[in-house]
Amino acid sequence: MFAFNFNKTAMPIFYGKVALITFLKSFKTQNMTIGYVPTMGALHQGHLSLMQQSLQENHVTVVSIFVNPTQFNNPDDLSKYPRTLEQDTEKINALNTDIIIYAPSVEDIYEGNVTSQTFNFEGLENQMEGKFRPGHFNGVGTIVKRLFEIITPTHAYFGEKDFQQLQIVKKMTQKSLLPVTIIGCPIFRESNGLAMSSRNERLSLNQREEASMIYKTLLRTKDLFKTQTANEVNQWVETVFVKNDTFELEYFAIAEEETLLTCEEKMEDKNYRAFIAVFVNNIRLIDTISLK
Repeated sequence: MFAFNFNKTAMPIFYGKVALITFLKSFKTQNMTIGYVPTMGALHQGHLSLMQQSLQENHVTVVSIFVNPTQFNNPDDLSKYPRTLEQDTEKINALNTDIIIYAPSVEDIYEGNVTSQTFNFEGLENQMEGKFRPGHFNGVGTIVKRLFEIITPTHAYFGEKDFQQLQIVKKMTQKSLLPVTIIGCPIFRESNGLAMSSRNERLSLNQREEASMIYKTLLRTKDLFKTQTANEVNQWVETVFVKNDTFELEYFAIAEEETLLTCEEKMEDKNYRAFIAVFVNNIRLIDTISLK
């Protein structure tokens, strides 16, 4: 499918939902598909790969840039999160000038009520990230639902690095009866294997290189899981990080992909995935790998 050509040097940035909704109406009346990539900015190649897929599969592509306050349980993390709208806009326009950018304010999204809805994710929210970031997934569900209602996309694209978030968004979309197809896209990695993340920008060059051991650990985990129990693999990972002073392991878990429940005993008919969260000089990095 070919993207719609607007024949302009670059699309204007929409800062308010009213103007965006009005602009998108004409495409909906023509039965055009709208692809959507939600981001919090500080864009990297991983984000751009999501946009590229959307461009290939839809007539119109919308990208939102919004640092959502309700999904941060750590105020310090929220204040330090990089905000680089000008550079982000340049990267998007370099990829394709027809991409529609929505960069709302907190007021435009929350209208004076910066609080999260409470969702029933059927237990998906209680594992991994949910254990260490209380309220995080209610914040994620709130902002994604709101953005879906504003943009009303046909397809929405999410990276698998945040695999738990991907499952949460699928569940929210299903339970809210929203007509959006959620598409998970492969993790985009740096040359040393480190999963691309906006937080990588806060690492020194040396830390960035050392952080490659996170992915190397996951690769070894995948190999070990073929012959060892989940508990034995857990113990091996914990030993690896105890011996390394550069990193602080927050959690490592092997979980079933559909339910995200921790693997107690391997079942042949289940697909498992390893999840990890690590601190490098107070900078939190996450990664995941399929153990299939």
